[in-house]
Order: sequence, then C-alpha cells, then structure tokens
Amino acid sequence: MATIKVKQTGSPIRRTKDQRATLVGLGLNKMHKVSELEDTESVRGMIRKVQHMVEVVD
Repeated sequence: MATIKVKQTGSPIRRTKDQRATLVGLGLNKMHKVSELEDTESVRGMIRKVQHMVEVVD
C-alpha cells in the first residue's frame, strides 16, 4: 500500500481540541516531527483538517 510522509510545521497552541486530537491521530505531537502513514481517504481527510499545521513531504 502507498504511504504518505507528513511533517508538523505549526504549533497546536491556541488551536481547538479537535485539531490537537487530529495531530495526535496522525502521530504528530512536536514541531518538525515526521510521521509515515498509509495513503487512505481518512488520513487525507485528517491532513486536510489541519493543513495549516502540516505539510506532505516527498
């Protein structure tokens, strides 16, 4: 299965609880941490929800 690497670029400080929980669900909890996830629709939806705090790395 294809994978996506996601890097956290923004801080969750002063963000809503659901955005913080989405970052944790993606395996991110510190700045500049990279997580490798399966490329599924649910993961892409989570990335879309916090797109201002993450970037997809090649």
